[in-house]
Amino acid sequence: MALTAYSAEQTAPSRGLAAALRHSISREGFFASLFILGCANGVLGRVLLALNSEGWTGLLNVDISVIVLFACFAGISTLLQENGDEIRSADLAVGGVFLILVMLPIFALSWLAVTGLSLYILVFANDRSARRRGALILLALTVPMLWSKLVFQFFAGPILAIDASLAAWLLGTDRIGNVVGFGDGSGYLVIAPACSFLANTSLAFLCWVSVTQWVKHPWTPMDIFWSLLVCASVIAVNVTRIALTGLSRGNYEVIHGPVGELSGGVIILTLAVGFSVLSARREIFPRA
Repeated sequence: MALTAYSAEQTAPSRGLAAALRHSISREGFFASLFILGCANGVLGRVLLALNSEGWTGLLNVDISVIVLFACFAGISTLLQENGDEIRSADLAVGGVFLILVMLPIFALSWLAVTGLSLYILVFANDRSARRRGALILLALTVPMLWSKLVFQFFAGPILAIDASLAAWLLGTDRIGNVVGFGDGSGYLVIAPACSFLANTSLAFLCWVSVTQWVKHPWTPMDIFWSLLVCASVIAVNVTRIALTGLSRGNYEVIHGPVGELSGGVIILTLAVGFSVLSARREIFPRA
C-alpha cells in the first residue's frame, strides 16, 4: 500500500502539468507555437551566420527570400484556421523532442525538427483540413531551407554540370565541368553554387505549395502541370541569365552587379507567384 501511494504521489505532478497544458492551449495552438519557435530559430541561424562571416554588411546578403517569409506566415496561419481539439499525450512527446532539437546549437536542426513535426501531423494528426494544409506548407518550407542544400552538397558536381551544359548549348561554346567559355572568346565563366537552378527551383515549388494550400485549392491531376510549369519557368530564367552573363565580360559585370541581381530576383519571384496564382485562380478570384 505504501508503494502504491508513493507511485501516485510521484506521477500526480506530471499528470497535473499535462492536464494544465491541455486546458490552457488547443492542439492547433500547441503545434503553431512549436512551428513559430522552429522557424524563428532557423531563420535566426542564417542571420547569425551572415553576421559572423561578413559582419553587419552580411545582413544585406542573407539568403532569406520573400517566399520563405510568406511560407512561414501561410503555414502557421493556415494551421490556426480551425478550432483546435485537445492535446494528446503523443503530441507532448513529439513536442519534447522538437524542443530538444531546437535548443541544440546547430540551427539546421530547427528545420529538421520542423520536418519531423510536419510529418507527424500529416501521418498521425491529419483529421483536420487546415492542420494538413498548414503542415504541407511547412514541410515544403524545409526543402529550400535544409534538404535542397544537403542534396547539393552530395551532388554539386552533376547539378552544376547540368547548368553549365545548358548555358554552353545556348552560347555555342565549350564546357569543362562547371566552366563555360565566354561567347566572345575573352575567357571562361565559372558557374558557382549560388548560380545553380536547384535553390531557385525549390523556392518556386515552395511558392506554389504555399499559395495553393493557403487559399484551400483542392489538388487535381492538372496541378502536376502547374507545379512543373512553375519550376520549369524558373529553370529557364536561371539558365538564360547564366547564358547572358557568359556572352562577355561586360555582361558579367552588369548581371552580377546590384541591378542585375535585383532584376533576376524580381523576374523569378514574378514567375513563381504568377503561375502559382494561375494554378489557384478559381479560389483566389471566385466568380461573383
